[in-house]
Amino acid sequence: MIESVEEMTPGYKEALKLPLQVNADIELMSAPCLFEQAMNAPSLDARGAELSTIQDEVGHSYISLRLLQNLGEDIDEIIYGREPQEWRSAYAFEMFLDDFAEQTVFHAFLDEAGLTLLSDIYENTSYAPWKRALLKVEKEEQFHIRHGRTWFRRLARKNENTKRKLQDAVDWLFPMGLELFGFPDDLKTHTDQFEYRIKGMTNDELRQAWMDEVVPLCEEYDVDVPAHYDEEADEYVLEFEFPVAFDETEKQWYFDDPVTWDDVLERWREGGPAQEEFVGMIQSGDLYDGVSQYTA
Repeated sequence: MIESVEEMTPGYKEALKLPLQVNADIELMSAPCLFEQAMNAPSLDARGAELSTIQDEVGHSYISLRLLQNLGEDIDEIIYGREPQEWRSAYAFEMFLDDFAEQTVFHAFLDEAGLTLLSDIYENTSYAPWKRALLKVEKEEQFHIRHGRTWFRRLARKNENTKRKLQDAVDWLFPMGLELFGFPDDLKTHTDQFEYRIKGMTNDELRQAWMDEVVPLCEEYDVDVPAHYDEEADEYVLEFEFPVAFDETEKQWYFDDPVTWDDVLERWREGGPAQEEFVGMIQSGDLYDGVSQYTA
């Protein structure tokens, strides 16, 4: 296990910085992404759980930022010195969430994706300080997922209207979750994170592990999801050609309009519709700047 910068080669150090930077940005972007619907939560208990989650996510970001600082990076420059398009957040975290059903699926799907990615790093990383820090992070992410699954069950069972809203949220957030794991293995060209044992599982393996959690959840509550387990292949199979075109205004995927991964990469580089506003909220230090209304 690597404990200090002095033990690292230049290649190892650079390979380690990238996932730390991505994690720091994603976790911090969670705060403005989740805040408005946290304030509109359907109960005080739910609001409390949401605000606790946001506090956790900011703390997770700080862990990665402190580790980056140990590698020679400046935390103030990372947070305040970059333009929105320079952030390494995931596109899914740069979308506005319009109601609590979307917030619920965000927790059940995207927090699950985060746990899948970080659990792999915890199990396989050769960087000891990150491994130790992730023990706390994993426990807190499990709480976020349980919270999401609890409300997933409630919305699926409450009435037709809440289930329809849940289904609408699943329809656009499931492909978002698939994209979080990156390019398919046959298109990956950089292997340094494997060579330096920063991570252990491939993108496709991680995607399969994630589907093994979220597809059964949807099936349990009779929520449609375009994937199923193929017993003969012993893996989850998508029921559409992936990736496909996405309309960010309508939050709609065009499953009959497959695109290339270069198209997806271009969309990622352009950033999500909320990217500029969310970064502004973070850099101003006032999440209320981006909240038009909330339950008092």
